[in-house]
Amino acid sequence: MQVDEGEFVAVVGKSGSGKSTLINMITGIDNPTSGEVFVASTPVHALDQEQLAVWRGKNVGIVFQFFQLLPTLTVAENVVLPMDFCNTFPVNERHKRAISLLEKVGIPEQADKLPSDLSGGQQQRAAIARALATSPRLLLMDEPLASLDAARKAEVLPCLERLHQEL
Repeated sequence: MQVDEGEFVAVVGKSGSGKSTLINMITGIDNPTSGEVFVASTPVHALDQEQLAVWRGKNVGIVFQFFQLLPTLTVAENVVLPMDFCNTFPVNERHKRAISLLEKVGIPEQADKLPSDLSGGQQQRAAIARALATSPRLLLMDEPLASLDAARKAEVLPCLERLHQEL
């Protein structure tokens, strides 16, 4: 599989067909039993755990199927967290960046709320903002619309399309 820079690609298939496994291979969460995985010129399959953590932090944003927002942190704190872990922006700029990303996904008014206070669509958009926090070169989403009802899907899909155009 080859995807060029700037492409917006969806991988579709039935349950169990390997979509999540593909994401895990690309991100280095899983290692291939044979073959190689390159992202840009980085041999992901050859990186050790420490190198993978640094590479992921600088290059990859992941949106998980069930959001994985930390329930005891506010939405803004969830978005700041990757910047803290990866030290990608100066400390005094991180909160402002989080609010800017929440604006991009259309939920800045939710910044001080806990994830449990948000709808599923709002949680998904918060997870997208978090995935974009470190300005990754690659954004991967594992079934980003699967757990949303039709109305929430109608909120999130245009958001993804707009972000692709902007970024």
